[in-house]
Amino acid sequence: MNRTLPEDFPDPVERGDVGDVLAVLALSESIRRDLAARCGGDIREAILLGATWTEVAAAIDATPDEARAVLRDWTERQHQLHQREVERGRPLGSDADRHASVLALIELADDEQKAAGA
Repeated sequence: MNRTLPEDFPDPVERGDVGDVLAVLALSESIRRDLAARCGGDIREAILLGATWTEVAAAIDATPDEARAVLRDWTERQHQLHQREVERGRPLGSDADRHASVLALIELADDEQKAAGA
């Protein structure tokens, strides 16, 4: 917001106002929510590509069990979405087979990689 720069700063300065700060806060919150919403899917993808739970946990600054909980919550929400939407003719989310395959990933040991082709 450049509010801390001195009045005689040699380069052109645009100083923000309360509206600018509120816009930054709102944008930051929107980005945080978007990233949180996709974290489970990203964890799933990392495990499918061969990452271990220990590696995933380190990447998100969590324990392996906390990372598993993120994936479990995500897959449960995806499965519930599928169950609701398939009744409306819109098969969104995770069907029973995909849900089961994600739950199987959660059962991998901390340093176990998903078997190739599995």
